[in-house]
Amino acid sequence: MTDSVDVNPIVLQRADPCVLRHDGQYYFTGSHPLYDRVVLRRAERLEDLQAAEEVTIWERHAEGPMSHLIWAPEIHRVDGKWYVYFAAAPDEEITFDAQDTDDTFNHRIFVLENASEDPFTGEWVERGQVDTGWETFALDATSLVHRGEQYLIWAQQAFDVQGHSNIYIARMANPWTLATSAVLLTKPEYDWEIEGFWVNEGPSVLVRDGRVFLTYSGAATGIEYAMGLLTADADADLLDPASWTKSAEPVFVSDPEAGQYGPGHNSFTELADGTPVLVYHARTYTEITGDPLWDPNRHARAQVLPFDADGNPVWGTPVPDTRPTPTSVEVLAPSGEAR
Repeated sequence: MTDSVDVNPIVLQRADPCVLRHDGQYYFTGSHPLYDRVVLRRAERLEDLQAAEEVTIWERHAEGPMSHLIWAPEIHRVDGKWYVYFAAAPDEEITFDAQDTDDTFNHRIFVLENASEDPFTGEWVERGQVDTGWETFALDATSLVHRGEQYLIWAQQAFDVQGHSNIYIARMANPWTLATSAVLLTKPEYDWEIEGFWVNEGPSVLVRDGRVFLTYSGAATGIEYAMGLLTADADADLLDPASWTKSAEPVFVSDPEAGQYGPGHNSFTELADGTPVLVYHARTYTEITGDPLWDPNRHARAQVLPFDADGNPVWGTPVPDTRPTPTSVEVLAPSGEAR
């Protein structure tokens, strides 16, 4: 089989996509539009993920802190085991009043572990909430294993920082426990990051040619949603904010000519030959009826990420669709067919 990125979207109606290439297979997860489960599928080619069987590996609790709005699962391999990081909220509505902040969600970060070689057959064990050091809205955790150390990078609200979420990093003692205090890497500050909402979220990391590229998404989740970039030397202390350089402008934005709007919450994977691939979600229309949270048509997409002669990513813009996409708010079956 030829390994390429020729068909988009790669999975319909799955926002916040995470793709991990392992032993010749692409493992995919993302936010289910009903926000009530963690799903997983795999295929030998990215273009085959849409037709791949989707398995529910975990479902929300009936009550308690893991019972509501299951968001943005990511799958990772650490020390020979599988881990899924995701955000969940309690069933009751909780709001914050400190510093006259807007009402917000009450998510926290949780971890699942599977020691089996095959994550579709092994048992997924709940390792509980990641204690990030303070109890506020927290989500979008990603894992980085670098120079033999595991780091967690995530988004969280802080009442001493204006806005809804910032990006933090910490070194880990094990895949569900931090070994160091959280370090603030970026907060919403540029005009493009505060359009609609003051947001830095959805971090993802690519290490290449001696540099660490940390992407994140900012603004509200409509057409204004876009991706930003932090860069560090691979030999630098990643827990030192001074090691990171933040780009003032977004690196990946909506493209009306391609019919793609609000690209973001990305991850990175690679082709069989090691070519980097950018994975992200986007919508194909701008007019949303009702609450955007319940519009299911953020589709998972992928495209090759080229680099220039100086080793800098050439981000480009979202490529046009080659696969039909729905425009109704009906939630499709995993195969992409109407239920």
